[in-house]
Amino acid sequence: MADNTTFQAAAYTAQGTARDKVALPETLFDGTVNMPVMHQAVKAYLANQRQGNAATKIRKFVTGGNQKPWKQKGTGRARQGSTRAPHWVGGGTVFGPIPRSYAQYVPRQVRALARKSALNARAREEAIVVIDRFEYEAPRTARLKALVDRLGVGDKKVLILTDGAKTNVFLSGRNLPAVHVMPYADVSTYHILWSDVVLIEAGAIGHTLEPIAERDEAAPKRTAAKKAAAPKAEKAPAKSAAAKKAPAKKAAAKKAPAKKAPAKTAAAKKPAAKSTKKKGK
Repeated sequence: MADNTTFQAAAYTAQGTARDKVALPETLFDGTVNMPVMHQAVKAYLANQRQGNAATKIRKFVTGGNQKPWKQKGTGRARQGSTRAPHWVGGGTVFGPIPRSYAQYVPRQVRALARKSALNARAREEAIVVIDRFEYEAPRTARLKALVDRLGVGDKKVLILTDGAKTNVFLSGRNLPAVHVMPYADVSTYHILWSDVVLIEAGAIGHTLEPIAERDEAAPKRTAAKKAAAPKAEKAPAKSAAAKKAPAKKAAAKKAPAKKAPAKTAAAKKPAAKSTKKKGK
């Protein structure tokens, strides 16, 4: 189905600063969503990922079994010709899998229609975001993670489509399990439908956005968090002061008995003095 509608997409800078909305190209985003074609493209993509190397052995490939286990007659048992027959444990497998190709071919125009339908489906959900320019001088995972969090899609599966191959952007997102980075020209229907949000670089869809001043909107949240943590820090010294008083009381209790000790020694000396007087008499 196709609708004569023009889709608008939210636009941001590479650091997450909001820009004016951007009109998506009508040649690609015309509202067409063909479900059967998307199903065919995704099914073929998943089938082409299979290696097709599962294999089993039929009875002629299993080692052993050349000799008849027992004679044909006279034992009272059922006749057997080999211990590698399919009904024996350790025998061959009947109609088991053999290595083969699971590849499916989808015509080029069908693939293009499926990809177009997937992009339109995301545009209907307002799940397409335009980024003005990705310019990473070096791989920086923290920078890409900050962009995803600032856009509010940190808990979703994010597909980032760059204008051509950009190694530094790819390496920045390689360690993020819910983020997948690839060139816009290489995207498939499967990847678009896998993601919850699609970030497209402006140059990939023919837009040229002039750079604007960056605004740090996440700073107030951090200061509020610091203020919330400040009362906890103030309560900590009070506990430490109370803890210091307790050892002081214990020390005073220990010193008090030490003063009484000389009194006992003086009392012990008095009988000794009396005994000396008696001896003198």
